[in-house]
Amino acid sequence: MPKMKTNRGAAKRFKRTASGAIKRGQSHRRHILTKKSSKRKRHLRSPIMIDKADIAMIKRLLPYS
Repeated sequence: MPKMKTNRGAAKRFKRTASGAIKRGQSHRRHILTKKSSKRKRHLRSPIMIDKADIAMIKRLLPYS
C-alpha cells in the first residue's frame, strides 16, 4: 500500500503541540487594520487550539504529524 500524502495547505496552517493538540493562527489580521483596535489586533496574534469538532478532519489531512 502506498504512503499517504500530507495535505500541504493544511501542513502550513496547523501545528501539533507537544501534548498532541493542534493549534492554528487566527484570521482577520491581513488588511483593513486601521479600524481594528490595538487590543483586538494583539489578541489575534496568539495562536488558538482547534475546536473539538474539527480535530478528526485535521488529523486526516495531516497523517504523519
